[in-house]
Amino acid sequence: MIPAPFKKILIANRGEIAIRITRACRELGIQSVAVFSDADRDSLHVFLADEAYHIGPSPSKESYLNYKKIIEVAVKAGVDAIHPGYGFLSENSLFVEACQNNGITFIGPTILNMQLMGDKLSAKALMKKANVPTVPGSDGGINSVEEAKEIANKIGYPIIIKASAGGGGKGMRIVRVDEELESAFRACRSEGQNYFADPTVYIEKFINDPKHIEIQVFGDTHGNVVHLFERECSVQRRHQKIIEESPSPSVTPEVREKLGAAAVRAAQSINYIGAGTIEFIFDNKTKEFYFMEMNTRLQVEHPITELVTGYDLVKEQIWVAKGKPLSFKQADIKQKGHAIEARICAEDPVTYKPHPGKIRACRHPQGPFLRVDSYAYPGYEVPIYYDPMIAKVITYGETREEAIDRMQRALSEFILTGIKTNIVLHKTILDHPTFLDGSYTTQFIEKNFQVLEPEIFKSVEDPVFLIAAAITAYQDRKSKDVRRYNVASNWRRTGRKIQLRT
Repeated sequence: MIPAPFKKILIANRGEIAIRITRACRELGIQSVAVFSDADRDSLHVFLADEAYHIGPSPSKESYLNYKKIIEVAVKAGVDAIHPGYGFLSENSLFVEACQNNGITFIGPTILNMQLMGDKLSAKALMKKANVPTVPGSDGGINSVEEAKEIANKIGYPIIIKASAGGGGKGMRIVRVDEELESAFRACRSEGQNYFADPTVYIEKFINDPKHIEIQVFGDTHGNVVHLFERECSVQRRHQKIIEESPSPSVTPEVREKLGAAAVRAAQSINYIGAGTIEFIFDNKTKEFYFMEMNTRLQVEHPITELVTGYDLVKEQIWVAKGKPLSFKQADIKQKGHAIEARICAEDPVTYKPHPGKIRACRHPQGPFLRVDSYAYPGYEVPIYYDPMIAKVITYGETREEAIDRMQRALSEFILTGIKTNIVLHKTILDHPTFLDGSYTTQFIEKNFQVLEPEIFKSVEDPVFLIAAAITAYQDRKSKDVRRYNVASNWRRTGRKIQLRT
């Protein structure tokens, strides 16, 4: 038996990604340590880990973003490594430095990797040197409206103004005519300062109606860098992805080869270590692509890559962090079949607003060629403090059509009551002709589902949804009695809490 790479790993995250990492640790024979805020005392990741420690109040800045507290817990628990998951501290170089100062291995890229790709302007300059296609625009930061107008007139409208340190759609404005430029410029600088403490902005040519295609890359400490093909991420709302699939229905074999080669050059240019993603803007008409940014972490949508390649990316992260070479070479990696991921969120499907609350009934879909990464369970209170995504449904098929059919079946089986979710939205998207033919772009939701008519839900005939409604009504009637007499459930919860390190 191969000895485990680490004895104990702290997972500096919550929800489904914390559970995903916990499972990888268990399979490798590594003890797992969970951390939790006040709001997450009853979260599933807490119960599944070998140990659990309280790290602070519910707001993320006082708990999951408090890297000093997490380091304190890591030292107390005697861990030898920390996995950050995605979001929160996963791309925080100060956190990596704190890990190093305490003799704890950070499972992720180097500080320099983060710094080089964390600033969009420096990243763009590096990509140009690495012969990776970049969008025409300014070579650096823009300091005045006059300078912005000069560049805009040179490359032509429409343009997009971006905050250099931005992300998540913050500090971005599309400008289509000269008259809109000044107000957009000032708004981006203001958001850059308010959200990222950096007012620097730059300009790029706006690619109208593009696709969002990303390449999974992986590097090790021995100089090896590979790619694991592309993911299509164009179904998104307000720059947030909703559905992802691999391979992309729009990428030809020739373009796929070029995308992969460009992504590897990008990662090699910074001696990248660990799992990362190179994101591209893709013109579906010309099949040209341009570097957008690099995420120096694991992505939410990594499961679809795992299904079409057969490699466990989380385990690979852990082995690479230990200093082992990649377990595969580029020639070993094949793309087989098709995988689709749907992000299930606690939100109103009509307004898209988050909808926290107590889950009354929960039944995850089951069956062949199906994976569900979730932390939802009956009785769980979805908190208001964090991202509303509560589950990911991933299906696999030998063809794209088969993967879509299995996703429709899985979504029809998914019962979640007590809170509103976007499950019906997903089912509607999967039935849309533009999605089915694969021609959809990043403006797909905006053009077709910006305001969903309530009638779409009145006409739902799916028997599973009717069953779910009946379950909810029944539980409403008997909820008081259940709370009074559910001794076994309370016994288990109390027993687990006694085990928690607080």
